[in-house]
Amino acid sequence: MGNLSKLSLHFLFLLLNLLIKLTSSQIKIGSPSNNHVALFIFGDSLFDAGNNNYLKNAGKANFFPYGETFFHPPTGRFSDGRLIPDFIADYLNLPLIEPYLRPGNRNYTNGVNFASGGAGALLETFPGKTIDLKTQVNYFKKVRKQLKQRLGSNATSTLLSNAIFLFSIGINDYSRRFSTNSSFIPFYSKQDYVKMVIHNVSAVLQEIHKNGGRKFVIANVAPLGCLPNMRAQNHGGCMNEVSGLVKMHNYELDILLQSLEHQLQDFQYVYFNLYDSLIQRINYPSTYGFKEVKAACCGVGPYRGMGNCGRKGVYELCEDPNKYLFFDGHPTQKANYQLAQLLWSGKNKRFIRPYNLQHLSQVELKMFMK
Repeated sequence: MGNLSKLSLHFLFLLLNLLIKLTSSQIKIGSPSNNHVALFIFGDSLFDAGNNNYLKNAGKANFFPYGETFFHPPTGRFSDGRLIPDFIADYLNLPLIEPYLRPGNRNYTNGVNFASGGAGALLETFPGKTIDLKTQVNYFKKVRKQLKQRLGSNATSTLLSNAIFLFSIGINDYSRRFSTNSSFIPFYSKQDYVKMVIHNVSAVLQEIHKNGGRKFVIANVAPLGCLPNMRAQNHGGCMNEVSGLVKMHNYELDILLQSLEHQLQDFQYVYFNLYDSLIQRINYPSTYGFKEVKAACCGVGPYRGMGNCGRKGVYELCEDPNKYLFFDGHPTQKANYQLAQLLWSGKNKRFIRPYNLQHLSQVELKMFMK
């Protein structure tokens, strides 16, 4: 009886071992589930989580008082705390998305952050000092290749088709146009200049779609003419010339996304009207819990709009960033939280259209298969 029990146990062990081998040959360990939503982030300092820390000539935010509200020590985010993508990652049940250039960052199944402070859609916007949008897309294609090597083609296609591709780009292209040391840019009319920027944005979206991306979230350009640095140059008022150019861009961006929806198979998007969202808070600060919406919390000069936040020398720092819309010209953590909430679950089509990010994240691609 004892020998029979031993034989039975041995047989069961062999059977179990065979089942494990058969199962493991069909399932890749570490592969994301079909309902997993990764987050791939592109753009400028509004979304940069620390890529500029690893660039020699780039503007950086890896010193005090950056991150004072949440991160200790500072991470390179241009704010007192978290950014819009950080809150979006939380809504998607993801950890904080790591910057692409961070050494050792090779696990891309949750996504990755390519954004770089100073980046533009044009190569000529701060060349050699940042990761321009085209380079960010080239990095994405490298990530896609690595994912295919690790997960296989089918799992990678599923991951990318379910993923959210989040963009903030354009503000540096237009601020550069009004820079005193800009060379080639002033030779173009406003209309031609906007067309160049929009053309580059279009090319990038189409390239990502070609490489598997299907769900896009694009923030339009913030009210550049009303930021603290512009107010400092205009006796406290918004610069109408700058605002007019940005409005032109935002209109064309809206048209572009509607066009791509019809041109590209399964192209789904959310247009985030960041411009009006911030203008609303500038015009009605108390409604949103802000006391100061013109001056930055940190900086020097009129409206603390002349930069130098945290740099050696004298700079001013407010006591409570939660009372401010802008930290150093970029939104405070409080503002970013409100904007992320609006993007995630907002229902007012003035700010979010055709639907919100929560809806987009839950869409099954097969619903749109032709």
